[in-house]
Amino acid sequence: MTEIPLVDVKAGYLRQKDAIDAAIRDVVDNVRFINGPEVARFEQDFAAFCGTRRAIGCGSGTAALHLALAALGIGPGDQVAVPAHTFIASAEPISWLGATPRFVDVDSESGCLDPAALAAVIGEVKAVIAVHLYGRPADMPAIMAIADAAGVPVIEDAAQAHGAEMTTPDGRTVRAGAYGRVGCFSFFPGKNLGAFGDAGAVTTDDEALADRIAMLRDHGRTSKYEHLVSGYAHRLDTIQAAVLGVKLRVLADNNRLRQELARAYDQELTGVGDLALPARGDGRTGVFHLYVVRTARRDDLLRHLHAAGIRAGVHYPVPLHRQPAYAALGLDPADFPAADAWARECLSLPIYPELDPALVAVVAKSVREFFDSAD
Repeated sequence: MTEIPLVDVKAGYLRQKDAIDAAIRDVVDNVRFINGPEVARFEQDFAAFCGTRRAIGCGSGTAALHLALAALGIGPGDQVAVPAHTFIASAEPISWLGATPRFVDVDSESGCLDPAALAAVIGEVKAVIAVHLYGRPADMPAIMAIADAAGVPVIEDAAQAHGAEMTTPDGRTVRAGAYGRVGCFSFFPGKNLGAFGDAGAVTTDDEALADRIAMLRDHGRTSKYEHLVSGYAHRLDTIQAAVLGVKLRVLADNNRLRQELARAYDQELTGVGDLALPARGDGRTGVFHLYVVRTARRDDLLRHLHAAGIRAGVHYPVPLHRQPAYAALGLDPADFPAADAWARECLSLPIYPELDPALVAVVAKSVREFFDSAD
């Protein structure tokens, strides 16, 4: 039986093996493991890719959110709006700073932050984290309109959305990380742009904010032995920056391959059972970090696919308002019907740039067989 993985990190490495190995060797030969020149070079290149003035490398996507929130002055007594259907890293840094996550329900179609639900709480929060879930941008025009009217900054959690694009109300095309006040990225190995370990970045057009984030990531340092504030150990390792610099060269092409695979899935799966396919349109172009479908029979379908050697997954089965870590907030699940539905029904099918399109047909055939057998 042929195994089809959900993602294949090694296949991506092998495509660029010589260039990646050479970049790592250069760092080792120069022994500039901390703040080496590759860090600044990657920051410049990634800012240019995103369309922002600045990018600040850091140790992880969670660290990026932590730095952004801290630089914006979030602290004890504050509430920060964050969607209830996302990975816990979107909320953890809020808690680290002594603030409280204000979980908000998500849009039924996209799974991203629901602007109407945000509008109901905007007067009570000091910042908004909008997650571009699965690589599809949130409804940033609506979210920004609500937040701007209330004078509240918006942080884009773009951990899954490197290169995703949105159309602004005035017709401009803007990439993820360049729409809100700050963008936060993860370079976890399985991401569209993945490092060889944990890594992340913050993007912004605000030079003063960028300078503060850069200071905070490096122990609040203003010179080698002077520290303006007590900061954090959130630096981006030079080796990770070197790897990312090489992999950034093929990110746009890889995103196009993901989009082509997603279209193939769409063609194969349209009209199958009760399957809901990923949302499209509305001036938002996703990059399919994950290809996520929904069905009321998710768990049965997942078992069927695993039995066929197809490593489908679930992102995410437990919404944040139901996490034990936030039980003390005393939240009522009835306030998050869409997030609960997504957690109950979502299923991620294999997708990565090196996936043979013929295997999309194999996965789709197995999905169809499941629903045919149920009829």
